[in-house]
Amino acid sequence: MSTDTRAAGPSAPARTGRPGPAARAGGGPVRYAAVVTGLLLALAAAATASLALGSVRIPPGQVLDALTGQAGPSPYRTIVLDVRLPRVLLGAVVGAGLAVVGAVLQALVRNRLADPFLLGISSGASAGAVLVLVAGGGAGLVAGVTTTIALPAGAFAGALLSLVLVYGLARRGGTLTSTRLVLAGVAVSYILSALATLLLVVAGRPEQFQEAMYWSLGGLGSARWDTLALPATVLALGVAALLTLARPLDLLLVGEEGATVLGLDTARFRAAVFVLASLVTAVMVAASGAVGFVGLMAPHAARLAVGAPHRRLLPVAALGGALALVLADLGARTVAAPQDVPVGILTALTGGPFFLWLMRRRPEGAAP
Repeated sequence: MSTDTRAAGPSAPARTGRPGPAARAGGGPVRYAAVVTGLLLALAAAATASLALGSVRIPPGQVLDALTGQAGPSPYRTIVLDVRLPRVLLGAVVGAGLAVVGAVLQALVRNRLADPFLLGISSGASAGAVLVLVAGGGAGLVAGVTTTIALPAGAFAGALLSLVLVYGLARRGGTLTSTRLVLAGVAVSYILSALATLLLVVAGRPEQFQEAMYWSLGGLGSARWDTLALPATVLALGVAALLTLARPLDLLLVGEEGATVLGLDTARFRAAVFVLASLVTAVMVAASGAVGFVGLMAPHAARLAVGAPHRRLLPVAALGGALALVLADLGARTVAAPQDVPVGILTALTGGPFFLWLMRRRPEGAAP
């Protein structure tokens, strides 16, 4: 591999002298700043709309007064500060976490279809959390009492077990490929989803079954101020850790052999990042249920906007995922108001067609 290729990484121009797709899409610092600024403004607008709209419509002036502390005790102030604001913030945190994990997984397996949902990590986390619920250790979530350790721990154990199963099945009987990994992930995801449903059925608790099934479809209705600390902390630490790993992630985009030649221990690196991705996914799933396709759509939109290098990609993917889930939750609260539709249904309705379009857009096995 030439010295120029090693220096430039996966965004390097092709031998013909023409810039590659990642380089053309990335642009310069001005474009990157414009994309980030636009996403921040869009996220602020979506958050404001989410605070104002719902089964009870609140005038924008009342929302502003509540946020700035100028409003006295009133139903509007209670709705904005104690009900909707924690929900909006949790949606932004979970969306950002799932998007960042999706971007990382797409680089690890070099497959554009990879995300926490499709690789079975979300289903494993959901099954682990449901097991905690059924066993009684996390019944406080369904009952409305804060659960800070048992549920995320169960979700992490389930996510890690799912990842081990998927990885083992993909390697068994042949060379590990991204296609085998995705297929194994889909199979394990279905099995674990069925297992979680079976656990709820045999538990013999009808009142918990309905609420737990609603949670497993994905939703932010349980958001409270005391449920925000753990997901926000894990998101901040996870993104910071992954940003330090941006260059090795970029090296994986040039291929397994190329990354090895450049000094990367790909097996050890993948294992470590898979564990980190499982931890972030588990905490997000424990907070919101299994929300699918955010980790698939947001990284691709970010990659089209700023290119493939992960130091630029991950922050933009996080903002895009936060925006996507805040908007999806706004739709979930308003499309059938006053009934609250599980947000996972809306993300699936939009993510499913996106998945099919993505399959047609590039040949099978193409890297991100």
